[in-house]
Amino acid sequence: MERPAWAPRSIDISVPSVSRMYDFYLGGSHNFEVDRQAARRALEFMPGLPKIMQANRAFMRRAVRFAVEEGITQFLDIGSGIPTFGNVHEVAQRAHPGARVVYVDHDPVAVAHSQAVLEGNDDADVAAADLLKPSEILSSPQVERLLDQNRPIALLLVAILHFVEDADDPYGAVAELRDALAPGSLLVLTHASYEGIPLPQGRAEGAVDVYRNIRNPLIMRSRDQIARFFEGYDMVEPGLVPMPTWRPDTAPEDEDPYAFSGFAGVGRAA
Repeated sequence: MERPAWAPRSIDISVPSVSRMYDFYLGGSHNFEVDRQAARRALEFMPGLPKIMQANRAFMRRAVRFAVEEGITQFLDIGSGIPTFGNVHEVAQRAHPGARVVYVDHDPVAVAHSQAVLEGNDDADVAAADLLKPSEILSSPQVERLLDQNRPIALLLVAILHFVEDADDPYGAVAELRDALAPGSLLVLTHASYEGIPLPQGRAEGAVDVYRNIRNPLIMRSRDQIARFFEGYDMVEPGLVPMPTWRPDTAPEDEDPYAFSGFAGVGRAA
């Protein structure tokens, strides 16, 4: 398999990556054939996956604009993935020039491309780190340079927590991040769930099995289980809801049925 010039030497391009599969679903070009093969297998069971990803991105953009409207101009996006059009820094800095953004990911391809996209942008940076090590994220040079942790920050955990198994204590990691944030900070979160998927659960499980087989289990949590991540936060209206119904720009009934798969919400730290 020929290694593209943009692929860091440190990565194994024979192993699928969930961030590169996500890039493929969104029509990106920074993915390998092994990623495309895995994504196509998942699409055989759940053909609406690209619609889910698009709804996820659209919610993220609305939530970022909401944060700026609330006076928050600092953003920490953990599990940020490979940059695509309309990324956090583009939305935030368009709404408020000078808004500061730190992206965090443990995928070397995502980090390398974020560095390339952000070159020359003094108000945005990327850190190579893991959600499960919050203290390393918060003490990273990028966070210390750009974010004032004594002022409110919008913490984005968008389409990442469903890749963390309960045995790795995702609730503990989210709580540690919450406790480090200043009052008034926001948690912006999306999470996959069987609830809302316009398919029999048995068929949707076929797509989940694809992720399990590439050793990146997709953990489909219930709405109540997802709501636990917001402990210690006051939910922003309309609460934890399907992605298209969170402060929509257009009529939700016009959305593809797959867009309603999973949940999205924003909470405000007390």
